[in-house]
Amino acid sequence: MKADTLFMGEALKDARKALKKGEVPIGAVLVVEGKVVSRGHNERETKHDPSAHAELIAIRKASRKLGSWRLSGATLYVTLEPCLMCIGAIVLARIDRLVFGAFDPKAGAVGSLYDVSKDKRLNHRVEVTTGVMGEESGRLLKGFFSDLRAKKRAKKGP
Repeated sequence: MKADTLFMGEALKDARKALKKGEVPIGAVLVVEGKVVSRGHNERETKHDPSAHAELIAIRKASRKLGSWRLSGATLYVTLEPCLMCIGAIVLARIDRLVFGAFDPKAGAVGSLYDVSKDKRLNHRVEVTTGVMGEESGRLLKGFFSDLRAKKRAKKGP
């Protein structure tokens, strides 16, 4: 879908902002009626906050801007598969649709380790589209972690 690629491109811009700050490069944009309402990128290191994930930042901003915690009608675009905390917030915010780029085999909760989005015990389910610009999202993350490992090795010395 053309719109999915467009908005995932916007999420990737935010991921690059995180990268420039030395944060894990994950970005998110929340869209309602074809317009970006809010955006976010990881800021856990910057804010010393374990909950400062891109998705939560975008959800909080959108809720404030729209004056409601219910984000029905919204689509959240995020460069990496959400973790348990983030998919929990997505479900609780009643977001209709989630689009993500790369799967997260270590912490993903929308297909990799768990799939909270399909849990029939919850009062809301989220429509999910995966793999949109996933290769680009994955390359950004792999590059970040490769550089991080190289820096750690350089610190240790020979």
